[in-house]
Amino acid sequence: MNKLTMNHYFWKNQLSKYFVWKYSACLKKRVFLFFLFSWCCSNTALADDENIWHGFKLGGYSSAGITFPSDGKTEAALNEISLILSWNNDGRLSFFSELELENPIRWNEDQQFYHKDSYFDLERFYFDYNLSEKVNVRAGRFLTPAGRWNLLHAAPLVWTTSRPLATSRLFPISTNGIMLFGAIPLKNDGLDYSVFVETLQDQHQDGDEILFKNVHGARIELNSRFKVGLNLMAFKERIGTTPEFKMVGLDFLTNYNHWEFSGEGFQRFYTNGNNGGSGAYLQAVAPLSNNWFGIFRLETFQRPDEGSSDRWLVGTAWRVKPNQIFKMEIVGGDENRPDSKKGFLASFAILF
Repeated sequence: MNKLTMNHYFWKNQLSKYFVWKYSACLKKRVFLFFLFSWCCSNTALADDENIWHGFKLGGYSSAGITFPSDGKTEAALNEISLILSWNNDGRLSFFSELELENPIRWNEDQQFYHKDSYFDLERFYFDYNLSEKVNVRAGRFLTPAGRWNLLHAAPLVWTTSRPLATSRLFPISTNGIMLFGAIPLKNDGLDYSVFVETLQDQHQDGDEILFKNVHGARIELNSRFKVGLNLMAFKERIGTTPEFKMVGLDFLTNYNHWEFSGEGFQRFYTNGNNGGSGAYLQAVAPLSNNWFGIFRLETFQRPDEGSSDRWLVGTAWRVKPNQIFKMEIVGGDENRPDSKKGFLASFAILF
């Protein structure tokens, strides 16, 4: 075979691989959009003669805070403004979306007021369809069902201003894909489950956000007085050599004598079995008086490319109204991180 013929077959082979890759990527996107389009159409069919605008609800939340870091300058910020639009017409189909404006305005001693770090983030945008009493289908962009904090991380719904690192740097916070979920009744309790797979990768990176791909996993939770959850996931990080990980996680939530105890732990492994990072936290919330609560937390975190961090937190929270909370906390530990600052933090959050 001469050199010209060999070059011909080489480029033919390369072009074939390229078009297969492009077709595969386009097919994934089309399957994803097909589900959304199909369910939108079924929405219209289910409505029939009913007023399709009936059942829409608009709400949201916002928070503002101030930080006095132990080795830096004072910072204050309007942290986010989140708008939530949902639709449920008492049928099998429902819709939920959340659009968030992150860091709309900030202030520090050097730059005074600025907004260069602000950006819009589509946190959730999905359709749910009820197949039966025990099975539901979700398609769109949803919060990854990993642990508890990630599913309930809105500022008015959590006890502290700072978020445990283990819940934000080890797995994707949101997933674009399809999920089966539901609840199976047991004798005295219930078993909640979710199984999900990514069908469309994130196309935009916000700040120091880690991008992931090939995400899939499952979560089961025993819904009893002592709530226990098990998480299993696999994914790749879109950095460097695109490492692949398997992850297992455990979490719990319980109440004893008016105290609330909760915790989460995650362990990642490379495909060869080596340690791929880990993190955990334990938190206790104690009732004080007049809707004041004391909060105590210990946490640890480790990533191969970021090193390790340990944190402790002592704080208090005042539930001003059911939809409003004021928080103050002191955070300590080893070296400072931009996403986990030591010092004094205070914030106010409102759900509307």
